[in-house]
Amino acid sequence: MQLQRPSLVQEQRLKMSPQLYQSIKLMELPMVDLKETIDAEIERNPALELVKDPPTVSLDATTAPRKEAEDYFETSSDAGFIGRNGEEAANERHQFIEGVLTRPETLQEHLLWQLRLEPIDPTTRRLGELLIQNLDHNGFHKEPVDILLPGEPADSVRTALQLVQSLDPTGTGTADYRESLRVQLSLLPDAPAGSIEALGYLELLERGKIREVARKLNRSQEEIQRIFEGIRALSPFPGRRFASGNTRYVVPDVQVFKKEGEFVILINNEEIPVLGINPFFMQLSDKKTGNKPARDFVKENIKEAQWFIHSINRRNHTLLRVSRAIVELQRSFFVNGPKYLAPLTLRDIAGELGVHETTVSRTANGKYMQTEWGVFEIRHFFTNSISGAGSGGSRYSKEGVKAIIRELIAGEERHFSDQEIAGLLAKRGIPLARRTVAKYRNELDLGSSYAR
Repeated sequence: MQLQRPSLVQEQRLKMSPQLYQSIKLMELPMVDLKETIDAEIERNPALELVKDPPTVSLDATTAPRKEAEDYFETSSDAGFIGRNGEEAANERHQFIEGVLTRPETLQEHLLWQLRLEPIDPTTRRLGELLIQNLDHNGFHKEPVDILLPGEPADSVRTALQLVQSLDPTGTGTADYRESLRVQLSLLPDAPAGSIEALGYLELLERGKIREVARKLNRSQEEIQRIFEGIRALSPFPGRRFASGNTRYVVPDVQVFKKEGEFVILINNEEIPVLGINPFFMQLSDKKTGNKPARDFVKENIKEAQWFIHSINRRNHTLLRVSRAIVELQRSFFVNGPKYLAPLTLRDIAGELGVHETTVSRTANGKYMQTEWGVFEIRHFFTNSISGAGSGGSRYSKEGVKAIIRELIAGEERHFSDQEIAGLLAKRGIPLARRTVAKYRNELDLGSSYAR
């Protein structure tokens, strides 16, 4: 009979305390989320005090009358002569707020506005609104129409769908780009004969197989060429013209700029309020009198407030170290531009700083860096090298090659095919297969030579 006997076993475990968990969470928060977390912690912990809030100005101050001298200096080349006084800062902030509150019109708003002007019955209007709200940024259906409108009369759905497809931009309310082009061609009064039939051979037209398509459609090459030019003038993704209405504004956590030949790295502390310990709570903690539960409450809140402040400082310090390492290892990018982004991994930065890769990952997650070349997500600087350049990898990063492809397409005199782009890259010492070029081009959201 086997007996169970008690025994002592010594083992080592890592237990995550609430303070350590909070510190890790603060490490990965971007600027906007960090400000919300700070506000919530101030509301929760009475020992935490707001020492200095980020500079703000009331909207009433922006309407204050300006002096004639101030107007003169603002319109001159020496606008900084007045020393950025309160009224000048208020005026700049007022202009900034006006710019932020102005946003482009969305695709749905544009279509709904036109729909309201149409003399249609209530049923068609209701179905049209549902169809418009179901469109994605390309102007295509998110959900199939039969799933979106089950049980609705087929004639009413067809009428509403045709109406939406005819609104500006034409071709929205379709399943994909092929149907969108078909709808646009059907609405053109002067579309060449055979245009809709030619849509079945888009891949051949894209590759310039005009003679083959002419033979299949029993038409002359001149007719097919005119059809091809007409199709190219259409928009396969009509809703993308309004995609800027979904712009998401970000607040950079780090700023990098060059001063006297050296790079300067600044943490965006202006957006983070300065925190401190409430003096009243500090006085209560020093007193020996009073009941014990009250003293314990005061000491516990002071301890949590101190750890919270320490965690924020540690977050900023780690972010500064990671940013400094990125600038050092990606110096070519910061000097010459996005085309010179070098291969870089989390392990490279972790080895440089002597920390774990997860620490670097949390620090870079969701945060942005403002550079002379634009605002980039910090994760943008971590990119693998392209393949096909030996076991040691290539000195060209994936993102750097994508920037070169974007530059080639932007400056093309004629529309390069993917094979031609691969040839141009090979002349620069960047060997890439045609399918890899097509993959990178799609990731850049750039159309094929036909679509462009």
